[in-house]
Amino acid sequence: QVQVAESGGGLVQPGGSLRLSCAASGIPFSIYAMNWYRQAPGKQRDVVATITSAGMATFVDSVKGRFTISRDNAKNTAYLQMNNLKPEDTAIYYCNANFHLKSYWGQGTQVTVSS
Repeated sequence: QVQVAESGGGLVQPGGSLRLSCAASGIPFSIYAMNWYRQAPGKQRDVVATITSAGMATFVDSVKGRFTISRDNAKNTAYLQMNNLKPEDTAIYYCNANFHLKSYWGQGTQVTVSS
């Protein structure tokens, strides 16, 4: 009984900020890598940011300096702080929890950046 659920999406103006949350249950959260992906209409699903169990973070070039990924193991929750949002950031954002051959996905949350 594994559950992964994103929240925090919405409509923002260019230059604005959003913080996405990903709550996971049914897994030993602290040993899982937590990843954020996004998928725009007509595009493939691409990784945006990752954070390992040790707290090492990586980002796709297009969001470096604007996005921050973090995790709170006591709350079994990962976060994606998105600043200086651009229209090209518009997508459905998905949370993924991964440990070796085990991988779990959330349902996605819509982020729309538009004036």
